[in-house]
Amino acid sequence: MTDLHVVVPAGIHDPSRPSGGNTYDRRLVAGLNDLGWHVHEHEVVGAWPHPDAAALAGVAALLADVPPGALVLVDGLVACCADAVLGPEGDRLRLVVLVHMPLGPADPAAAAGERRVLSAASAVVTPSRWTRDLLLETYALDPALVHVARPGVDASPVAPGTAHGGELLCVAAVTPHKGHTDLADALTLVADLPWRCVCAGSLALDPARVADVRDRLTRAGLAERVSFPGPLTGVALDQAYAAADLLVLPSLAETYGMVVTEALARGIPVLATSVGGLPEALGPDADGPDGDGSDPGIPGLLVPAGRPDRLAAALRSWLRHDDLRARLRHRALERRRTLTPWSRTAEEVSGVLERVWGV
Repeated sequence: MTDLHVVVPAGIHDPSRPSGGNTYDRRLVAGLNDLGWHVHEHEVVGAWPHPDAAALAGVAALLADVPPGALVLVDGLVACCADAVLGPEGDRLRLVVLVHMPLGPADPAAAAGERRVLSAASAVVTPSRWTRDLLLETYALDPALVHVARPGVDASPVAPGTAHGGELLCVAAVTPHKGHTDLADALTLVADLPWRCVCAGSLALDPARVADVRDRLTRAGLAERVSFPGPLTGVALDQAYAAADLLVLPSLAETYGMVVTEALARGIPVLATSVGGLPEALGPDADGPDGDGSDPGIPGLLVPAGRPDRLAAALRSWLRHDDLRARLRHRALERRRTLTPWSRTAEEVSGVLERVWGV
């Protein structure tokens, strides 16, 4: 049994803070344990990805206790802003960095440090082909050292759906890059049609954004038709999916979009923006929006990000056309059969770790 040290941000097990990155880390650790790795999980306290000196000192102290030559997998939220600590460790430890969301492309001030960390790593793991391509383009890394391990998804019962298709679900924390203001504006443009929308996700990360979204809906007379239950997990989240006809994800940035495959695992079609790894999560042929957002063969609709008018047009098509809903639901059920479990994700990461350990 090989020892593996896994460094993650503190709080990944907190049910009040669900996120794709936290879920990925938790499921990966469990899967690697199942595969025979002796995993030592280390949670590090800090305002990642904006740590203070105390947070960085905590990471340094942790790594100092790891024996030379040890295999260390570090969540990119920690690694990519701790270059001063991790850079020097590249020669002493076998570092593998798991990059959920690169920092540098959106924050040039962080790019130099992220480049140093990733260049010092023995391998880099990403959740999507899109993320891998972005890292290679941005940092000119060795392609042989950058790998893809897409998130898995649990098998789930098929959601029954409704005849009218008007039960909409958005699963995302209310933050600027998740696009809730665009969703509110789009819903305003289809207020004449019958629908209800549940926006499940944290309301604590950006209170000003939450207030703005609520205000837009109130001014449009839609406050009673859109609910904000906060973050949902476990049975409550399962129930929200089971009641949904369509998942709506108007994100401005995503490296994959695990809620897309969570919906598809239940046969629920998806209306999403064509950004980052979202088309990849939707299906292998989802290369971008076409006309009204419908692409041949994919289980949903794709629209440009930041365009509430296009989002509204796709919603109108979905709500008004029975044949479109039936076609997309059939495709979602077909895609459901191609989805892979979390054990596959763990196997792919394990293969990367084995290659690094064998160096």
